[in-house]
Amino acid sequence: MEIKSKPSVQAARLIVSKMYDLISIGDSTLDIFLELNEAQVLCDLDKENCIICFHYADKIPVNRITYVYAVGNAANNAIGSARLGLKAAIYTNIGDDTSGKEMLKVFEEEKVDLKYVITDKERGSNLSTVLNYKGERTILVYHEPRNYQLPEDFGPTKWIYYTSVAKNHEQLHQPLAEFVSNSRCNFAFNPGSYQLREGVEILKPLMKLTKVFIVNKDEAKGLVGESTDIKFLLEGLKKYCSGLVVITDGEKGSFVHNGNEFYVCPIFPAHKIEMTGAGDAYATAFLAVLFYGKTAQEAMLWGAINAASVIEKIGAREGLLTKEEIELKIARNPNFVAKEF
Repeated sequence: MEIKSKPSVQAARLIVSKMYDLISIGDSTLDIFLELNEAQVLCDLDKENCIICFHYADKIPVNRITYVYAVGNAANNAIGSARLGLKAAIYTNIGDDTSGKEMLKVFEEEKVDLKYVITDKERGSNLSTVLNYKGERTILVYHEPRNYQLPEDFGPTKWIYYTSVAKNHEQLHQPLAEFVSNSRCNFAFNPGSYQLREGVEILKPLMKLTKVFIVNKDEAKGLVGESTDIKFLLEGLKKYCSGLVVITDGEKGSFVHNGNEFYVCPIFPAHKIEMTGAGDAYATAFLAVLFYGKTAQEAMLWGAINAASVIEKIGAREGLLTKEEIELKIARNPNFVAKEF
C-alpha cells in the first residue's frame, strides 16, 4: 500500500499564503482632473437634480490640471484594501501604453497583487476627464471595448468585490456566479453605470449572492423606483439581496438595512476639496471592517471616515487611510456613531 505523507508545515503555510483576502474586479483608468471656476449650477427647488452649465462654443479656462493613474472603482477598492491590511489583488484590463505602464507601477507600489492584471495589446487604457467645480465633480468617462474573461486560475479568496466594467460585462456574470457559489467566498457588488443600465432583472442573479450590495441613492432609485423614502429604497433592494444593503446619500450620510434593522450614519467632518472616490473609499473601509469581524454599524463609521479623508485631496487615492489611522480617528471621536432609525 502506498503511504502518502502529510504536507510539511512549510508547504501548508505556502498553501495558506495563496489565499487572497479580497480580489477586486473592474476597469481601471487614468483620471485627468480639470479645476474650474467659470460655470453655473442649476438645480430644482428641492436641489435633488442639478446640472452644470457652460457657455456653448466658448473656451473655458482651467485653473489646474492633475493626472492620477490606476484609479476607477476596482482600483480604488484594491489599493484602499491593501492600505487597510488586506492581501488584495485586482482583475482589470489595461492598455499596452504609457498609462498602462504607470498603472502597473502604482499597483505594485501599493502592494496590490498583479496576477490578474490583463494587458490588452490591441486597445489602449481607459481615460476619464474629471471637471472639478466648487468641490463637486462631473466625470466624462471613456471605456475601451474589452473581452472580459474570468481567469482560469482565479482565486481562492475570502472576498470578491465586483464593480464597474463597461460593455460586455455580462460575459462575467455566469462564471462569476459559479465561482462565488462553488468557492463560498463572500461577495460584494457595487455596480457601475453600464451594469446599472441593465436594470435589476439582469443583475438579480448576482444580487442574490451578495454579502454586501452598495449603491448611492440615485442608483437605488434607478433600480427599484423613484422615491425619496430611504426605507422604501432599502427594502426594495433587500428583496433581491441576501446580505446587507447599503445606500450612500452624500451629505445626508449612509444607510444600511439587514432585513430587520435600519441604520444611519452621518458624514464625518471634512474640508471638501474634491469628491471623486468618496463612494469607493466608503465601500472599501466598510468591507474591511466586516473582514475583521466587526459589525455593520462599525463598518459605517469606518466607511464615513475613509470617505471624508479622500474628499480632502484631489483624486480617489491619495486620501485613502490605513487601519491604524481610522482606528485613531474613531478613538478620538467617541460620539461619532451609527444609530438605528
